[in-house]
Amino acid sequence: MTFRLPRSPLFAAALVQLLGWMLAFVAARLGFITGLWPLLAVQAFAAAGTAALLRSPWWWLALHLVFSPALVALHGLGLAPAWYLAAFVALALVFGNPVRTRVPLFLSHRATIEALAPLLPPDRLFRFLDVGSGTGRVVVALARAFPQGEFTGVEQAILPHLIARWRGRGLPNLHLRRADAFALPWTGYDVLYAFLSPVPMPDLWRKACAELPPGALVCSNEFPIPGIEPQARVLPQGTTRPLWLYRVA
Repeated sequence: MTFRLPRSPLFAAALVQLLGWMLAFVAARLGFITGLWPLLAVQAFAAAGTAALLRSPWWWLALHLVFSPALVALHGLGLAPAWYLAAFVALALVFGNPVRTRVPLFLSHRATIEALAPLLPPDRLFRFLDVGSGTGRVVVALARAFPQGEFTGVEQAILPHLIARWRGRGLPNLHLRRADAFALPWTGYDVLYAFLSPVPMPDLWRKACAELPPGALVCSNEFPIPGIEPQARVLPQGTTRPLWLYRVA
C-alpha cells in the first residue's frame, strides 16, 4: 500500500499530529506507558513515523519529533503571550512562508561559490538568476567577481532580502527582488542557480525548459532534478553538497 502526502502541508501536519496522539493515548490506555514525558515521546515518534509513511520532507519529520514536547516545555516556562508572538514574527521575517513554498532557508557554502565561478563566461555579457537568493551570498560574491555579468537574486523572506540588499549595496550589476521567484519570468537568463529543496525541483525544471533560452545552464545545489540526467556533477572542495548541472535543450 502506498501512502501519499495530502495536498495541503498544514492539513497533513495536523493529521499526523492527531494520529500520533491517538496512538500515544491507546498505548497509555493499555498500560504500555505511564507518565507525561514517555507519553510525549511515543506521540513524537508515532507522528514522525506517520509522516515518514506519508513521504513528507525530512524537515517535517524533525518538526513532528519536537512539536509536542516543545509545546509542553514552553508551557512550563510560563512565558507571556507576547514572547510567542515575537517568536512567530521573527520566524516569518527569516523564513517567509516555508509551509507554502516548502523551501527552508539554506545558506550556500563559500566553496560552492568558488565552484560556480569557472562555469560563468569570463569575457562576455551574461545574465545570472539566483532563485531563492537568501542573504545574497552567491549573487553578491559573483557580481563583484564578474562585473560584465548581470545578476538577479529573488528572495521571498523579508530579513534575508534586506541582508542581501545591504551586502550588495553599490553594485550596479546586481538586482535584488523580494518576490516569489516562480511567479516571475525567467526569460533571457543564461545561468540559473537554485538551492531549494527536493519538493519544487520538478516545477523548477519545467519552468526552466519553458522560459530559459536553449543552452542555458541550470545549477542546483545538493538537490538533483528527478528523472533528468545531469550534464555533470561537481563536488565543491570542503563540502558534501554537490552541484548538479543541467543544460536546457
